[in-house]
Amino acid sequence: MNINSVDSTIKLKAKSHSHLLFGTAVDETSSSQQFLLSMYDSVQTSIFVVDVLENGDFCYVALNPAHERWLGIRTEDFRGKKPEDILNPVDAAKVRQHYADCVRLGRTISYEQCLQFQGVLTWWNTTLTPLRDTDSRIYRLIGSSSNITAAKQLTQAQEIQAQREQLLAVVAQRIHSSLDLKTIVHETAKDLRQCLNCDRILIYQMQTHDHGVVIAEATVSPALSLLGKSFHDPCFVAKHHKHSQRCCQEIVDDIYATHINSCQQEFLARLQVRGHLVMPISCQHNLWGLLIAQYCEEPHQWQQIEIDLLQQLATLLGIAVQQSKLQQQLELQNKEHQAQLRQIDQFQALVRRITEQVRDTRDECQIWASITQELAELLQLESCYIELYNQDCSQVNVVCEYAATQPVYEGLTRQPPEFSEIYQPLLQKQHFQSVEIVPGWHPKLLVITQLACPIFDQEGMLGNLWLIRPIQQMFNEWEINLVQTLANECAIAIRQAQLYATKQAKMRKLAEKQRLTQEFLKNLAHELRTPITSISLAAQTLEGVLLPDGTLDEVVPQLLHILHHECGRENKLINDLLTLIHLEAQPEASTLITIDLQTWLPPIVADFSELSSFQSQKLHLNLETALPPLATEITELERIITELLSYTCKYTPPGESITVSVYTNVETLEISINNSGLEIAADERSRIFEPFYHICKDDPWKYSGTGLEMALVKKMVKHLGGTIHVESGAGETTFIVKFPIFATP
Repeated sequence: MNINSVDSTIKLKAKSHSHLLFGTAVDETSSSQQFLLSMYDSVQTSIFVVDVLENGDFCYVALNPAHERWLGIRTEDFRGKKPEDILNPVDAAKVRQHYADCVRLGRTISYEQCLQFQGVLTWWNTTLTPLRDTDSRIYRLIGSSSNITAAKQLTQAQEIQAQREQLLAVVAQRIHSSLDLKTIVHETAKDLRQCLNCDRILIYQMQTHDHGVVIAEATVSPALSLLGKSFHDPCFVAKHHKHSQRCCQEIVDDIYATHINSCQQEFLARLQVRGHLVMPISCQHNLWGLLIAQYCEEPHQWQQIEIDLLQQLATLLGIAVQQSKLQQQLELQNKEHQAQLRQIDQFQALVRRITEQVRDTRDECQIWASITQELAELLQLESCYIELYNQDCSQVNVVCEYAATQPVYEGLTRQPPEFSEIYQPLLQKQHFQSVEIVPGWHPKLLVITQLACPIFDQEGMLGNLWLIRPIQQMFNEWEINLVQTLANECAIAIRQAQLYATKQAKMRKLAEKQRLTQEFLKNLAHELRTPITSISLAAQTLEGVLLPDGTLDEVVPQLLHILHHECGRENKLINDLLTLIHLEAQPEASTLITIDLQTWLPPIVADFSELSSFQSQKLHLNLETALPPLATEITELERIITELLSYTCKYTPPGESITVSVYTNVETLEISINNSGLEIAADERSRIFEPFYHICKDDPWKYSGTGLEMALVKKMVKHLGGTIHVESGAGETTFIVKFPIFATP
């Protein structure tokens, strides 16, 4: 069947229906033409006829019944219309272009197109065939179309479903791996626009109940950008006053075809919106913002799969918003925690400083000043002060205050019974905290927060530590605990100061007692010396009077000798006693002279040679070569050596030896005096340096001394900066005197 046969068939049908479809009357038809006409009427394929006018324009001629059913337009209403008369401008321009292409090419063409009829978008697979007249001019186009909307929607749904699943996975992974909300919303907007192939995606964050700002977008053209814009939808309050998820959903295929009010239509037109889809973004059941997809150039029939995709993305974005808020809360809590830790560290450092000060300082006023100042600076207080109770807690006095401006409480005295609501808990060892309005007239209301922590110990109440904060902000638990810790340090300082004062008083009494004792001993020694001097002078006078004439008995010279000897011994005892008292008091610093022991010591040891020989003892002197010089007080050192040698000779049996040795040992210079034949028990060694202690009650050489010699030796060694000790064992006894080498120049 050729085109001319179809044309003839159409003419016959037109005649049988009394409609002139092709402009030529046909009087009779063949059976084939009748068959074609039957197909034209009954075929399910949509057929339409378009005339090509002389001026190149196009107008419609006829529709077959199938096409009438699809479009909902009758042929009578269709005939003579131009594309713009039945299609929107965008669709009209598209079909005109196809008609023009068919005329220009002069052959059959096929294409797919999406058209909107009566607000419904449909997809068509169209074949367009040109008809020529006898002059070969194309005067008519015959089109046959198949409605492929269902297949197209299925294909699109499958594509969108695949993209949707991929997009949802990407967004979910992005939210899982990133806490940056700004990055999440921008990337989601970009991915969603590519998935829907729409003109603009907006993420709109609410600022108030009816106002917001675009915080993220993706557009096909910078000219469509609304990023950062803040706009007000005049109908938003009326539509979304409940801010529920259902109220905030909005599906608009075409702002001119749907039943929306004029104010919103005008508002959307200003934003270059033709069709849009809005989904609410909720966070913890509160409206946070909107996810908006828009077509700007042409309307768009939103499919359920697209609606579901935006709804799911809005849910994910709500999760991201909640996650971001939780992260911000965690960061804020972390900052507050870090600040609290820093403050705790500072407070602990303050406690350590105060503890060290309490340990090292006896001045309680200095401790008060440090505590109040450092506490005020650390906690940014207006004032910090310490008050102390009297003995029966009937009165309390402010002893120290540190103020940021002018001191207010310094020297203040209160009677606790008159302020029982404050001091009752404090006297029960509980802290007190209150918020008060500052009295007097001020341009604006002034409020302070007060905290008082009791200062107490096991022995009772001592006082209170007060903190004044210039704002209405209660002290938290850890601040109270730390302040109470400082209050405990205050209690230690108070008791320590009291103990120190008591100790100082006792020491002053003891010193006074010692002074009186020493004064008494000096007076006693003076009183003892006076009669001894008189006795000695009397003995000398008596000797001068009685002895020259030779008439006295031999007993008298012996008695005079005893009298002289005992007077000398008593005088030495008194001198030793005075020297011992002087050393026990506060001896003046010695005048040091540097000596060479290798030349200074031998003559002193040699003075005992006669005594040791008389007592059948052997005396030896051993000096280490290259001895360092020794800075010392010569008189005292000579007395030390002399008394030790006298003591050693006194207790060394006949036939035994005495050895004096001098040597260096690490950082000391040591002088040792050793004798053989004598071993002293441990209990006696510890008492050798006691006054009037004798290790042997029977003096074989009848030389008992004063009994103060060894006590004086120990005092003088200490006075010269040295030490002395005794070693005894294996039949030997050794006195070892050590002087530090650094004492020598």
